[in-house]
Amino acid sequence: MAVPKVVIVGRPNVGKSSLLNWQAGKLVSVVDSMAGVTRDRVTYLMQAEDRYFELIDTGGMGFDDPDDLTADVERQIDLAIEEADLILFVVDGNTGLTPLDEHVASRLRKVNVPKILVVNKCDSTKTDDEVYEFYRLADAPLIQTSVKGNRHRRELQELILENLPEAVDASEAETGDPELKLAIVGRRNVGKSTFINALVQTERMIVSEVAGTTRDSVDVRFELDGKAFTAIDTPGVRKRKSLANDVEFYGLVRAKKSIRRADVVLMFFDAVRTISRVDKQLVDEIVERCKPCVFVVNKWDLGLDEEMTTEKWAEYLTHNFATMRHVPIAFITAKDSRNIKQLINLTQTIYKQALERVGTSRLNRVIEAAVDANPPRYKANRRPKIYFATQVATQPPTIVIKCNDPKLFEPNWKRYLLGVLREELPFKEVPIRLYFRGREEEERNKGEGLGRPGTPING
Repeated sequence: MAVPKVVIVGRPNVGKSSLLNWQAGKLVSVVDSMAGVTRDRVTYLMQAEDRYFELIDTGGMGFDDPDDLTADVERQIDLAIEEADLILFVVDGNTGLTPLDEHVASRLRKVNVPKILVVNKCDSTKTDDEVYEFYRLADAPLIQTSVKGNRHRRELQELILENLPEAVDASEAETGDPELKLAIVGRRNVGKSTFINALVQTERMIVSEVAGTTRDSVDVRFELDGKAFTAIDTPGVRKRKSLANDVEFYGLVRAKKSIRRADVVLMFFDAVRTISRVDKQLVDEIVERCKPCVFVVNKWDLGLDEEMTTEKWAEYLTHNFATMRHVPIAFITAKDSRNIKQLINLTQTIYKQALERVGTSRLNRVIEAAVDANPPRYKANRRPKIYFATQVATQPPTIVIKCNDPKLFEPNWKRYLLGVLREELPFKEVPIRLYFRGREEEERNKGEGLGRPGTPING
């Protein structure tokens, strides 16, 4: 199971960013009295009672951005809500109920996700009897908080934990052969709908040589070897400045939404066309969402006619997407159903990798060996030290590394460690999410590290 996402929403200036920083115990999100400071989503990995969850700050709903970014801010809020496992609906207990709070509430009523109503800025108990007016905003548990007065911080954490989805072990998640959702993405006219027709062996989708035929995402169920799948066909995408109308723009939005919904993404390329900016934009979305992926080079019959080789295409893809070297590459001809079954079998393999969970002792042995083989360099006369690591989630495999100071570890060394983990653990073809977390001061002062008794991993 992936790390649950707890999304903080509300109108501007109710203290959403302050709430995130308060829970995190550090400055993560920018706080300012001026409305609209937060525009993008801001995420922080929280730990409470051996459970991890991502706390996500969002911009203020209903705020008219002076830089004409209102639509972008609202889109970021919508994206966060779509992914949420739990929503913290924050209001201002000092100001009281406002029409904009009602507006936020009306939007959230359409979202079938557990919610907690957080009445913030309750710096004094004198206002406690006045919070009843907020109950009409949502059918949800209510808690009063004060960042300034450090009021009910722990109680809010406990309430969050009570409302998180139950943790599911990877072995339990695999029982019953869960339906695998495959997002089929790529620029226009690369053969996505032809591929789906070959999957279901029927004219389920409209197949046309006219670019951009599919204008909406369509879910198509099919079975292979007794297992159920859903293929999510998406509109062909072209670069933003070429978008002719709202239909095509929302096609791009839906393609990105399909990536977020998918268990595995099939990123389609045309064997006789060069990689475009649109291809890179879609791959960036796949990377950002940490989704298992297969690069699918379609129309391979035409590629062979052009004397193309699999080696050349693999090298070309690696050159353009250097951080995606782990992604497997499939060569198919959808119109002839060539290599399609092998491709679906490959998606099952990498999906299983995304569900794998590695024991803590094995994980720490691998990290210890990696540090011994290539110690991270000193920085500012300080030695980077790793004390402990644990896998906290699957889909994607998520590993938290406790260290003395995350800032001491250089990006190149983190990439090296990621490569070692992928090579030594059963995550060879899927993305791995790494969090380096500094140890609390009291923890550090206790501190025996890994490896020989009394010593941390050599850093």
